[in-house]
Amino acid sequence: MIKEKSDSTLTFADFKIEVLNDYTTAIISRECSLLGRKEVLTGKAKFGIFGDGKEVPQLAMAKAFKNGDFRSGYYRDQTFMMAIGELTMQQFFAGLYGHTDIEQEPMSAGRQMGGHFATHSLNEDGSWKDLTKQKNSSSDISPTAGQMPRLLGLAQASKIYRQVKGISNSSNFSNEGNEIAWGTIGNASTSEGLFFETINAAGVLQVPMVMSVWDDEYGISVHARHQTTKENISEILKGYQKENDTNGFEILRVKGWDYADLVATYEKAATIAREQHFPVLIHVNELTQPQGHSSSGSHERYKDGNRLAWERDFDCVRQMKLWMIAINIASPEELDAIDAQAKKDVLEAKKAAWNAFLNPIIEEQKELIAVLQHIATSSSKKIEILKYVSDLSGIKAPIKKEILVTARKVLRLILNESGREELSKWITTYTAKTQKNFSSNLYSETDLNVFSVEKVLPTYEDDASEDTDGRMILRDNFDAIFTKYPEALIFGEDAGTIGDVNQGLEGMQEKYGELRVADVGIREATILGQGIGMAMRGLRPIAEIQYLDYLLYAIQIMSDDLATLRYRTVGKQKAPLIIRTRGHRLEGIWHSGSPMGMIINAVRGIHVLVPRNMTQAAGFYNSLLECDEPALVIECLNGYRLKEKMPTNYGEFKTPIGVVETIKEGSDITLVSYGSTLRLVQQAAKELMEIGIDCEVIDLQSLLPFDIKHDLVKSIAKTNRLLVIDEDVPGGASAFILQQIIEQQDGYNYLDSKPQTLTAKEHRPAYGTDGDYFSKPSTEDIFEKVYAMMNEVNPSKYPSMF
Repeated sequence: MIKEKSDSTLTFADFKIEVLNDYTTAIISRECSLLGRKEVLTGKAKFGIFGDGKEVPQLAMAKAFKNGDFRSGYYRDQTFMMAIGELTMQQFFAGLYGHTDIEQEPMSAGRQMGGHFATHSLNEDGSWKDLTKQKNSSSDISPTAGQMPRLLGLAQASKIYRQVKGISNSSNFSNEGNEIAWGTIGNASTSEGLFFETINAAGVLQVPMVMSVWDDEYGISVHARHQTTKENISEILKGYQKENDTNGFEILRVKGWDYADLVATYEKAATIAREQHFPVLIHVNELTQPQGHSSSGSHERYKDGNRLAWERDFDCVRQMKLWMIAINIASPEELDAIDAQAKKDVLEAKKAAWNAFLNPIIEEQKELIAVLQHIATSSSKKIEILKYVSDLSGIKAPIKKEILVTARKVLRLILNESGREELSKWITTYTAKTQKNFSSNLYSETDLNVFSVEKVLPTYEDDASEDTDGRMILRDNFDAIFTKYPEALIFGEDAGTIGDVNQGLEGMQEKYGELRVADVGIREATILGQGIGMAMRGLRPIAEIQYLDYLLYAIQIMSDDLATLRYRTVGKQKAPLIIRTRGHRLEGIWHSGSPMGMIINAVRGIHVLVPRNMTQAAGFYNSLLECDEPALVIECLNGYRLKEKMPTNYGEFKTPIGVVETIKEGSDITLVSYGSTLRLVQQAAKELMEIGIDCEVIDLQSLLPFDIKHDLVKSIAKTNRLLVIDEDVPGGASAFILQQIIEQQDGYNYLDSKPQTLTAKEHRPAYGTDGDYFSKPSTEDIFEKVYAMMNEVNPSKYPSMF
């Protein structure tokens, strides 16, 4: 483990100790990789992806990494994590085995494959730790370059903490913005658009970021000539080089096997980023990958003899060893002794990790065997049960699945016997105990979750009338938010100077400054990344995506990173980011989509809120800022100029999350919708009332979470009929809504007619008013659909229209 030094003076004896410690870490990491691959090939682990060949540059990076810094990295950084003291040998193997005990496997408690690293930012109650007093790693994800957008936000947080004054409780998150965000990536993954988008954005924003590219010339089996123009990422990024009168990057190049030069390069990069607050890219080339990409294949299949020979000669650990001998830091015999001890230590750590993983499962195996043997004594299926017992007993290294499969199969045999109750209870208890190891913490389980916020109604003057543009309610509420929460900030395309395209932020940049109300470039994925990274460092960002359709550019980051963050760290990290966008009806294919089914099925772990007006939307923002969970708020694009009452308690009224609202009570049929379409439903309900059809109209308000009080089924119990109206495609969000009502709430018990949906057409909306009318549900469509359902009930009273 590298300790921070307060004195820059270093004697040769101190230097020798430090270098030997580094070498020991490198050898331990290499042995972990080699033995880890064997564990996969013997079947003890499912898959292995290791950091061999990258050890020495990661040691240099670790030396420059200080308390308060953050890493957003690549799944080969095991040496770095060991060097900063955040990964032990035993924890390395616990990750390989998928141990579900967070104490044994603190990276993800077995939810991610090995090689994916994280530190703990939160206390047991979900409150923040003091991040300035520890070395921090944001939780890795596997999608190539997916770590890049988050890196941008982690770096930008330092800029905000340095330049924005008056942020309360900032001392837990930053020491005057002196922290660096350190990124790592494989050279092949620099081909991804997310890499280039992030590099460009970091150069524009000028944030303290150090980006390391580990270059071993291959991406799995594909050579760099197929990946990168000129086969050299730093060469093609030369245009980003910062000059005296420009923004940009400092670009450094260093050979990955040269320990001394690596240490000097990383110290230089850290000084630039920490003191001058602009980004640095370090291209670490001439690296190797001794075991190939992963445990699923061998690199001998795609590297020729010359390349393999060069990799043996220029292996970074070998070169470090030769350098140490050459400058008399250690003799070959001393280094051989270190190598031998490392092999022994890693082997012991592997055994300890395996025993810690396996022994509790063996105890569960024994427990079930005892239950089954007891049941067999009085069962007519004794022979069959004892066969299952024998098979289960014969498994020397059982997994939980094998235990539970055995129990469930035996249960089928004894459904009419006295032992059924005992086994059923065992299965229920075991499943409940075990399932949470795989399914907890998708959403917040702390006292700061969305359900902890009490509803507060807007208050109005006695003579208030509906004469205020909806956008002004949003604007004045944002004004109250930025005053109440100094750590809150908003950024997006056109969000700053003009106050967003619909003027919901009019005047806010002038009042609160360009850092808190900011314009950004057209780059949705890194807008999300800015928000994720800053939220992970204690700020309360609101990331604005101009239109709902544009969210597709960022859906991968939302789905793979933000939505899974709390889950994949078992509640040890959080990013309470608010994503603001606007959507539903407008004009044409690219500005009027409503892909809600796609969104809600991709972002479980993020709340999805769909307010029908701007007062509701403002109330959602107020609620979310009291929570610790991420959410997407979709404002109605055609609602900014519609008139609403002006509240008097801006910043204080709160729309409840996960609660529906009954807009109109009725007795004949329940109509369910949300967002812009709800106004059409309300109009159709008025027109239907004129012919004697009394509709109950319910606004969902939020899709995730969905109707936590089960008010929808209460309505159906009264009306016995259901129509879901949605402007998504057929089978989109409407299918989810039906599943929730019919299956989760048992609404089928109360239906006298087939539940139905009315959705948009399968194609994207065509341009213009006629395009909208013929693409999405209209008032007439709703009227006629309801009428047809009532015609089925009472054809004499409601004769067929067509």
